[in-house]
Amino acid sequence: MLDTFRLSSKLINALDGHTHCVHSIDYAIFDGSQLLCSGSNDKTVRVWDVGNNKQVQLFEWYSSSVNCVKFSQYHYYKYHRNVVCSTSYDETILFFDIKDKQLLQIFDEHADGICSIEFSPFNGGRYLCTGSWNKKINLWDVETSKSLYIFKGHTMTVKCVDFSPHQSNINNNQSNIIGVIGGNGYTICSGSQDKTIRIWDIETAEQLNVFKGHKQEVISIKYGLNGLGNIGGANTILSGSVDESVRLWDIRSGQQIQVFNGHTNYVNTVEYSPFVVDNIEVGCNSNVICSGSLDNTIRFWDIRSNKKELYVIKGGNEDNDGITCFKFLQLKNDSKTNNSNGCEINLCYGSWKGPICIWG
Repeated sequence: MLDTFRLSSKLINALDGHTHCVHSIDYAIFDGSQLLCSGSNDKTVRVWDVGNNKQVQLFEWYSSSVNCVKFSQYHYYKYHRNVVCSTSYDETILFFDIKDKQLLQIFDEHADGICSIEFSPFNGGRYLCTGSWNKKINLWDVETSKSLYIFKGHTMTVKCVDFSPHQSNINNNQSNIIGVIGGNGYTICSGSQDKTIRIWDIETAEQLNVFKGHKQEVISIKYGLNGLGNIGGANTILSGSVDESVRLWDIRSGQQIQVFNGHTNYVNTVEYSPFVVDNIEVGCNSNVICSGSLDNTIRFWDIRSNKKELYVIKGGNEDNDGITCFKFLQLKNDSKTNNSNGCEINLCYGSWKGPICIWG
């Protein structure tokens, strides 16, 4: 499938509106509409209908850079409201109704700027994890707008967080600090300016492991999925760093499995791609990981091999542009992007200069 994408994909659309670096994007389908949200250094949150290539909403509430945006599935499934959640250096987490342009909720218990957010994969996304400049990780109840617990251990800014997509058997006891929220067996991982990645048990609030290996701050992390097999599956974490490397870790042993070198600037974002390749060395299919960097490239790597990248997408033509975030998505066939690469997978990325590009 990667070969099809590599041979026939191209830049099919650009969403213009932001005037500065786009730090974060997210994708969701609400009421049949394919929506993309974006947060930028221009202090705005924008919502786009990527099926029609139009900006459908603009939020200008912030006094500083918008660091992270996510669609709230919890609000959609419980209240049938299309809601975007966003964070900033102004220490607040805001929830906006997209249709009404209404501010629904404010979380303001953080004592410093918020760098990263992630909704829980359990209980319909009711719980929200945040990482902050105050070196701490907060777990919030979206329903009550209350902070349930603060995870402490990092010695510098927490730059990125992620929820494990599946339960594990790491916690079989009944003790808990937070209270039974339905997250038994789930974990949180976090990356920090202190160069470490830490794993936390949600129910007991205990730190389970610390991964050391990056030479500079960790700015992107991602859990693997069960469907990815033994290498690249649910027992792995992918990370990107200011040290320009991408690393793959084994959660069970705490050991580093692979290091992928090739980027020439910060690795801002990492992801387990939907692609596979035929790996001759191991005699079977191998999963493909993806990384985006300020060197203005998105690189695809064979997860079983740390050799040269499989494929490179180059961003805008300007030398001082760069890839800040990306998201894999699958546009509908009737979308006006005229996607006909035969792969059915699209890659949307945000850039340092502001445009959001769709590749497919």
